[in-house]
Amino acid sequence: MSKIKANKKSLIRWKVYIDRARMYIGYAQFLMIVFVLLEAYKDTSVGQLIFENLIVSAPILFIIFIGLSLIIGRLDTVFGLREEELRNSSSSNPVMRELLAKIDLLTAEIKELKEEK
Repeated sequence: MSKIKANKKSLIRWKVYIDRARMYIGYAQFLMIVFVLLEAYKDTSVGQLIFENLIVSAPILFIIFIGLSLIIGRLDTVFGLREEELRNSSSSNPVMRELLAKIDLLTAEIKELKEEK
């Protein structure tokens, strides 16, 4: 059996795996919440309509879920929330800060070379 390495790089990789798994678990949690919500409304007229026609209502609910997800994702893109989140995340990343500093240095050097000509 191979020895498990617990260095910094491995721990970060494991964290990424856990974060990705958490995203998929979120889908399952959402489906459970929908099920609990539908169960709560099972005795109402809307709930009875849904459960009596489950073969028709399940695909409709799935299509509504996909549609709402796409709308929310589009709004996220239109408002630029993801880009701002990535910008803030990148500004706290030391590797990204180093890359940006090098790009700034190269830009300044290119500007100087153009001015010399």
